[in-house]
Amino acid sequence: MVEIKNVSKWYGSVQVLKDCSTTISKGEVVVVCGPSGSGKSTLIKTVNALEPIQKGEIVVNGTAISDPKTNLPKLRSQVGMVFQHFELFPHLSVTENLTLAQVKVLGRKRSDAKVRGLSMLERVGLSAHASKYPGQLSGGQQQRVAIARALCMDPVVMLFDEPTSALDPEMVGEVLDVMVQLANEGMTMMCVTHEMGFARKVGDRVIFMDAGQIIEDCSKAEFFGTPNARTVRAQDFLSKILQH
Repeated sequence: MVEIKNVSKWYGSVQVLKDCSTTISKGEVVVVCGPSGSGKSTLIKTVNALEPIQKGEIVVNGTAISDPKTNLPKLRSQVGMVFQHFELFPHLSVTENLTLAQVKVLGRKRSDAKVRGLSMLERVGLSAHASKYPGQLSGGQQQRVAIARALCMDPVVMLFDEPTSALDPEMVGEVLDVMVQLANEGMTMMCVTHEMGFARKVGDRVIFMDAGQIIEDCSKAEFFGTPNARTVRAQDFLSKILQH
């Protein structure tokens, strides 16, 4: 579903991604982890061309994103993206947030878009809040609306960029529950997260990054179960996050 081949990226003279390669198969849940500044969020944003790359190739569902003939808005409509800070329109109601892109990007009739939006809102357990505005919702509820908004576009893959890191601890579980449900339903997912419990529960593979490079790309059983076989940097990371 997603092929990342020898991808490198620079900000000016600073290289932030170094020859990154991996593939994500249909229905696979891949967790991307690593220390802050390791390039995790940058990597996930290259998948739908929110971050342009200078070297390498990325193919999503058979479409090369760097091909000048590629319709990027159409491609992005197939790649659901959930950000750290929700990115909902504060002046629009929840229902309007869910229908806008369907109408503008997919060309759906407003009535059809509303039906789809309310269906996805029910899927994340928030039907009662359809007429509210984002500011009237908790952070966890806003993030679930953001997930519903992405699902409205019928994505072939979902990208999550640290979706729980801006939430109060009590709200993390409600967002992770929705993500677990999606994973169990077979959604292809790439998740940048520090939630190792989630990685262990539903991840198929773990990618560990450091200093812009992918230095581990293995099954969750290998990553968590055989720490002595991991790189020294990954062992150090695991020792710090798993001891509490």
